[in-house]
Amino acid sequence: MGYRNLTECVRDLEASGQLIRVSCEVDPELEVGAIQRRVYQANGPALLFTRVKGCDFPMLGNLFGTLERTRYIFRDTRETIARLVDLKVNPARALRNPWAFLDAPRGAWHLLPKRVQSGPILAHRTSIEALPQLKSWPADGGAFITLPQVYSESPGDPGVRHSNLGMYRVQISGGKYQPGRELGLHYQIHRGIGVHHAEALERGEPLRVNIFVGGPPSLTVAAVMPLPEGMPELAFAGLLGGHRIPLVRPGGGLPIPAEADFCITGTIDPAKILPEGPFGDHLGYYSLAHDFPVLRVEAVYHRPGAIWPFTTVGRPPQEDTSFGAFIHELTGSLIPTVLPGVHAVHAVDAAGVHPLLLAIGSERYLPYAAERTPQELLTLGNAILGQGQLSLAKYLLLTAREDAPQLDVHDIPAFFRHLLERVDWRRDLHFQTATTIDTLDYSGTGLNEGSKVVIAAAGERRRELPTEIPAELSLPPGFSAPRLALPGVLAVQGPPAGQGRGEQDPALTAFCAAFGQQDPIHRFPLLVVVDDSEFTARTLNNFLWVTFTRSNPASDVYGIGEFTRSKHWGCSGPLVIDARHKSHHAPPLVDDPAVERRVDALGAPGQPLHGII
Repeated sequence: MGYRNLTECVRDLEASGQLIRVSCEVDPELEVGAIQRRVYQANGPALLFTRVKGCDFPMLGNLFGTLERTRYIFRDTRETIARLVDLKVNPARALRNPWAFLDAPRGAWHLLPKRVQSGPILAHRTSIEALPQLKSWPADGGAFITLPQVYSESPGDPGVRHSNLGMYRVQISGGKYQPGRELGLHYQIHRGIGVHHAEALERGEPLRVNIFVGGPPSLTVAAVMPLPEGMPELAFAGLLGGHRIPLVRPGGGLPIPAEADFCITGTIDPAKILPEGPFGDHLGYYSLAHDFPVLRVEAVYHRPGAIWPFTTVGRPPQEDTSFGAFIHELTGSLIPTVLPGVHAVHAVDAAGVHPLLLAIGSERYLPYAAERTPQELLTLGNAILGQGQLSLAKYLLLTAREDAPQLDVHDIPAFFRHLLERVDWRRDLHFQTATTIDTLDYSGTGLNEGSKVVIAAAGERRRELPTEIPAELSLPPGFSAPRLALPGVLAVQGPPAGQGRGEQDPALTAFCAAFGQQDPIHRFPLLVVVDDSEFTARTLNNFLWVTFTRSNPASDVYGIGEFTRSKHWGCSGPLVIDARHKSHHAPPLVDDPAVERRVDALGAPGQPLHGII
């Protein structure tokens, strides 16, 4: 029932043909990460690198590289979790068919971690310098741990019950850190460790932290799960792993999973912050150097035969896409119980997750009205933006289930078509102009600062969406190369952006004012002004990535025929989103050509990746 450690998982995947060993020497600086990304893009196997340059520990990449492999890893417990979720969603089913839920109490027992006196994790000690020094992208500020499980407890109410296990970025070299003695701990807003850190700062004391790497795969997934308040991630790891998580407490400190591969123990200095980064991140850009907390290292433990799991992130889709898909499979049906009236939510991976949320909700406020308009949807929009990490959304697009009961929130082209056929830009735009956004999003007015817009559309179809560009369409000087990105969505190439952070561009204002009421541009409800319209329109993923990672709603949304009435902004013609790259944006990630050539060579006949890449 489940894997008790990472070695068991590696052996099983290798025996089933889902993992290969790479025995030639590979460099953790750029090369290993580039290999992992290429194999992920090829839908390839997990990779065990047994000869890592400058390091005695093997590295494991692409473990969760496909949804099918992720399902396989947790095949023994998925049905039990589904039953427990089903009990939450529909308890009446348990009364009608109790035999279907006989395994649920046994699964619930696995939620309880257990204390043990010793474990493999305490067998050996090493140093930070001896760990794999993974650097994923050329401009990264140093080496990083990319699959850390960062554990903390409430200083005022310690214990597993009030613990947090999160996946926060850990920089282990470079910058201004004392080598081997200090680490950078980058946690974003609305993360559980922040509550514990605030408590420690209020008490004027260091926050004790353990960083686990490896161990049962269920621990890694638990660290990224959006769990409800009151459910410790260590408990969910037991449920997902099919066994209680054994914990050891060396010297009476914080607990450590006995079967972890590595553990770094230390404390967050309450009086010190240092620049962390840059780091190539999951929006497809570098997150730049900013001050973050510093962890003082006390000890580094590792088990016999320890394996260092890692991933690399970049413009999606990447390996973390599998995390999101798997988490949705486990918990997606719980959305209506957490947010009554909301039937489905999709954080769009191709747009960087937080920049774009699609949601379907109920619109029942006036069922007798002659025309359905967004009313309950607006209440639901506020509820979504007040819920956990969903609160970091920048664009929230909402539709009414009553208009299309079969609409699938994961069918992105169908969702956009449905919304754009119904939206009324004079009424359906609702802005928050100065609020918090994702720490990694540089489109806003500052770090963690930006805006949001809720677009809620309901009712009968208002328009037919064009699927061709009219021959008579003309654009003002400086704008060119119109391309159809989706039905009703036109990508237009504009001049280079010159406005400052939080400012609007007079060229875009003039663009919107250049069209008369009968101009064929009005056939398109949505225009996106970009640097490269051919690239933007080439694929759906390109359109989503460019449009929603490179725009801040309050400053980058314009409209043809725009107006402000009673502090409500709208437009009578097409909505225009300025998705050009601005000077305050972070640079996009670009592969190193020399490293890519080395990776190409590994795919040649007789080489370990032949037939895979």
